[in-house]
Amino acid sequence: MGRDAADPPMNTAGALVREAAALLRAHGVAEPVRDAERLLGHVLGLDRAALHGDPARPISGTQDEQFRSLARRRAAREPLQHLTGEQEFWSLSFRVTPDVLVPRPESEHLIEALLRLGLRPDPSLLDVGTGSGCLAIAAAREIPGALVVATDIEAAALDVARGNALRHGVSDRVTFLRGDLFAPLSGRRQERGFDVILCNPPYIPEAEMAGLEPEVRDHEPRRALTPGPDGLAVHRRLAAAALDWLRPGGTLLVEIGAGQDEAARTLYPAGGGLDLTAIEPDLAGIPRVIVARAR
Repeated sequence: MGRDAADPPMNTAGALVREAAALLRAHGVAEPVRDAERLLGHVLGLDRAALHGDPARPISGTQDEQFRSLARRRAAREPLQHLTGEQEFWSLSFRVTPDVLVPRPESEHLIEALLRLGLRPDPSLLDVGTGSGCLAIAAAREIPGALVVATDIEAAALDVARGNALRHGVSDRVTFLRGDLFAPLSGRRQERGFDVILCNPPYIPEAEMAGLEPEVRDHEPRRALTPGPDGLAVHRRLAAAALDWLRPGGTLLVEIGAGQDEAARTLYPAGGGLDLTAIEPDLAGIPRVIVARAR
């Protein structure tokens, strides 16, 4: 059916991106053009390269309205990942919701550290506080013989993680258990323990929460961000309990926040059973990953 002569012309992809980018820029969004393109790509089912290649692409009225609604929400500082429902981690696309922490590039250093360990072909791995499941799933994908257990206290987070494991074809090798840190493992102790424990714990000091970007402070799960006043409460619990779940010679890999390395040097030789072998930096040179080995 042809368009009535009185109908307004359709907007084009390029015009909508420019308009939305101006709105996002005015509201303090850090990468307004990128975010506008990703939102329009999400609506159209296209990647950014396809948008760049056809800026004159006409946009239907329904798509126009859907895109404008998403752009207004992004201008109100809802996370881009909550609007698209996706975040890339370790070159894999993960479904994310407000129930889980958005996977960060910094956490990929945990997977890099894991792969440098030179594990046996069929290691047993534990991901404590799995959230979206990104660490457990990336590890299972990289080590085809690995058997992984992943825990989280939030049932909604585990639902997201299970869906991501199914999406990436590792649901037969990743077992998800609900509970706080090591609590759901009670009664399931393996004869030799785990070869590796991975964890990206909440580590932001409570006083720093107010200064975070609105996308993080107002929309991501608070429990996954801060454990309390000094940001080290979960680190203390990990350091105290990890040895019970590692086999002799097993490795604990834990992400830390900027400036927490000195505290970690004190915490992680807890009880004399863990040797702190390294604190590995991220790409910015910030100490990021604790590497501790069980005696």
